[in-house]
Amino acid sequence: MKYLLQAKEVNKNYGDFVALNNVTIEVPKGSIFGLLGPNGAGKTTLIRIINQITMPDSGSVFLDGEPLRPHHVQNIGYLPEERGLYKSMKVGEQCVYLAQLKGLSAAEAKKRLKYWFDRLEIGDWWNKKIQELSKGMAQKIQFVVTVLHEPKLLIFDEPFSGFDPINANLIKDEILKLRDDGATVIFSTHRMESVEEMCDHIALLHKSNKILDGKLIDIKRAYQSNTFDVGLITSNKEQVLKELQERFSLEPALFKSINDALKYRIQIPEAHSVNDLVSFLTARGQLNHFVEVIPSANDIFIETVQKN
Repeated sequence: MKYLLQAKEVNKNYGDFVALNNVTIEVPKGSIFGLLGPNGAGKTTLIRIINQITMPDSGSVFLDGEPLRPHHVQNIGYLPEERGLYKSMKVGEQCVYLAQLKGLSAAEAKKRLKYWFDRLEIGDWWNKKIQELSKGMAQKIQFVVTVLHEPKLLIFDEPFSGFDPINANLIKDEILKLRDDGATVIFSTHRMESVEEMCDHIALLHKSNKILDGKLIDIKRAYQSNTFDVGLITSNKEQVLKELQERFSLEPALFKSINDALKYRIQIPEAHSVNDLVSFLTARGQLNHFVEVIPSANDIFIETVQKN
């Protein structure tokens, strides 16, 4: 597998406080990589090191196989959680200025800005000042500035903060398109539903340590518990429930049903198979709901942090 970014055994202390403890991550090219963790886990420190805002005490960072150097700033686009636009500056003037800091000429910046302003339907904002825009409108401008120079690596820290659901979905689709067009994305968020929708790989930091990483689908498989939500229409509920309790581990299920059915979340022990459960149920009634319980990113996040 080819990696665009590799951080190897990175350590960072602030006095007696350990911000990062021997953290290693590898971000595959063309992926959306979720950098997750509770507040204070070390995510922002790692992002600041990748952006060369601060330096590690030890360890190394590589971008596209090269040791990270100041000139690599041209290959990185960073959308911080705390936005940084000049409030009294006009939108168009500010976008051109920031694009020039990333190496674009004024003419090329204006050409690319026209594409993005048309795409996001914000062309009439060009001569507005940032202070005249809503928070969500300013967020769109910050997003455009982040991606305008077409960097290899995009880092989005809580990119949906301040957006209503429609615009959050719009920006999500744009991030996915950038990935499909070849960009590599590091995505830091507390919104686990966004992780589910967007991330190919994740790393979970907790108390300055990496405690979990890998492909999201592989991590989900590792956290599977052979559990199913089951709905059964039967005329003998009490007897069926008693027999279920003798054979399986179960608890009430919360899914909605228009039928008067037994609804239980059933965990199949190692001695039994899925077919055993299905055969048992269909012999005792009409099976109208049978869905495997796949661990969500939120479930994995909470369980792993609590264990550590």
